[in-house]
Amino acid sequence: MTHLPYGKTASGPWSVEITPSAAGWTYSGLRVADLTDAPLSFDTGEEEMLVLPLAGSCTVSIPGDTFVLTGRSSVFDSPSDFAYIPISTQVTVEGAGRIAFPSARATQALPPRYVAATEVSVEIRGAGQATRQVNNFCSPDAFGGCHKLMAVEVLTPGGNWSSYPPHKHDTPGEGEAVLEEIYYFEVADQGMGYQRVYSSERGHVDTLAEVSSGDVVLVPYGYHGPSMAAPGYDLYYLNVLAGPAEQRSMAFCDDPRHAWIRSSWDAQPIDPRLPFGRTS
Repeated sequence: MTHLPYGKTASGPWSVEITPSAAGWTYSGLRVADLTDAPLSFDTGEEEMLVLPLAGSCTVSIPGDTFVLTGRSSVFDSPSDFAYIPISTQVTVEGAGRIAFPSARATQALPPRYVAATEVSVEIRGAGQATRQVNNFCSPDAFGGCHKLMAVEVLTPGGNWSSYPPHKHDTPGEGEAVLEEIYYFEVADQGMGYQRVYSSERGHVDTLAEVSSGDVVLVPYGYHGPSMAAPGYDLYYLNVLAGPAEQRSMAFCDDPRHAWIRSSWDAQPIDPRLPFGRTS
């Protein structure tokens, strides 16, 4: 199953728990916790991990370091500061709010690190009704402190499409990286959006899911997109990606039937509703 509604993967302290084993693949993972009064403690084991506030703030304690994450009021407010935690590290997180833990199986223990929200690169992509905002907080170009893990946030105004034209990351070769990808969704005002995933030469998949806050869509292979924000409801998703290559890359291949869409943006204006929130 590629569409996992909110609550389907809840386990213990996690409202969302996607491990590589549970997803049926090798690298990518994601956990989300709703923090209240009790501290959350765990060991990262074989996964490197980010601590990313979606709403609220927290303090992250590991042996020898403490990171105070100011966070944000919601994913539509602004980029957030975050922390990188290496493999085989005992972690305690305390605070209040909804906190995401994107992860990837890794074999290199890199140094822990704090990144301020002001350092997060914000990019506006597309044009017209395909305009969207990408917070490149852990893309390969923006953050080099990971072994395998990559993650970005995408914000799509109501009525717009993102992850468009449809593309894939499933065939090794020049210009395309093999990646396992997770989409974690939040929708403004308790609204809805839609996500499409369909077959490529790699294998059969056929998903057209109505998504709401807390839902997850897994992309083991195949073309994915568009991500559709219903009119009146802004759409957010957190993408978590990892794969077998030693060099981190988010390289993709457009569906050749729809690649021409990119050239159409030259004649269209950028949606003036973007960017969301603070960008510097």
